[in-house]
Amino acid sequence: MTRSICIATSTRADWGLLKPLACALRQNPAINLLILATNMHLLPRYGHTIDEIIADGFTVDATVAMDDSADDSAETRAQAMAQCLAGTARELARLQPDAIVILGDRYEMLAVASAATLMRVPIIHIAGGEITLGAFDDAIRHAITKLASLHLTATEPYRQRVIQMGEAPDTVICTGAIGVWNVFQQPIPSEAELRCELQITSSDDLAVVTYHPATCDNTNPAERFKALLDALDRFPQLHYIITYPNNDPRSMGIIDLIEHYAEANPQRVTAIKSLGMRRYLAAISAAKVVIGNSSSGLVEVPSAGTPTVDIGIRQQGRLAGESVIHCSETTADIAAAIDLALSPQMQALAAQRINPYAKDNTLQIMVDAVLNFVGSLPHNPKKFYDIPL
Repeated sequence: MTRSICIATSTRADWGLLKPLACALRQNPAINLLILATNMHLLPRYGHTIDEIIADGFTVDATVAMDDSADDSAETRAQAMAQCLAGTARELARLQPDAIVILGDRYEMLAVASAATLMRVPIIHIAGGEITLGAFDDAIRHAITKLASLHLTATEPYRQRVIQMGEAPDTVICTGAIGVWNVFQQPIPSEAELRCELQITSSDDLAVVTYHPATCDNTNPAERFKALLDALDRFPQLHYIITYPNNDPRSMGIIDLIEHYAEANPQRVTAIKSLGMRRYLAAISAAKVVIGNSSSGLVEVPSAGTPTVDIGIRQQGRLAGESVIHCSETTADIAAAIDLALSPQMQALAAQRINPYAKDNTLQIMVDAVLNFVGSLPHNPKKFYDIPL
């Protein structure tokens, strides 16, 4: 019997992680793969990255538009989330998938998960059980966990946390992080090819910068980002590849600063809306340091052999390897962390590629779990799993 599995994707980042799983499922004759794209994928301001999905050879079976208002307040994001819920319900009614795959903790993914739950479409959740105290994503991630029926976690501690939340152990599988699998398995451009594609003419060492709003921080993220830019100015020997933030509340101020900084420093700054997976992996592999507050700095970058400077509270609580340097949001602390990352000792430590998110055969474990899950449908309603006292 053929089963239809829908993969929901809303950003350049989650598609980069989901693409290998999509490829593997598409190759299985018993699976009818469907792609639902929403949010940033449809927005020119963020690179209209639905084009990347199509360029990867996939058909996008459903699109769900969300408001692209220049007002990036929490209220407008909540209203856009409502649009996503309504649009997802409409598309799920049309597509009739047997299950839906959701990765992570984005607010629009809670809308997708809510629609799927009401329409009795079983949810397969990737990357549950993690903690990020500096963002409302933390609560959203746990909410999606409670709506999901199959859980694919990145580490064993995360698996135990999902079980602690009342999910049956046989539905919670530690797979390792799919992004780490990508680092080792995906063909990527050489540093020379990357520099050519991004039109970087200088021979300066590369650094990758990605900074998102910490949505639980009361301070304006633009002020935080200005302190980061001031720290970057202390290292004129580096060429910075700066990527746009996600469209979280109060992200537009960061984008404005990126554009002005790149315009003022054209010889040492390359600003880009979306690198895409292959160029992103090439960039973090070629860079001397990755700077910012993205989850990728903790999850994928250590396997690229590059030190990470993790700034502020956004990723607080997440597991991290020894090549990740945590620092506060002040210019002085950020600069000190970058200086440490560039030291021979930290470069040598990072080169060992020690990573708590790495696990052999991650993709195959995921594929097998998904196929076993959909192959045994329909399932009985979930029951809360009480941990034995």
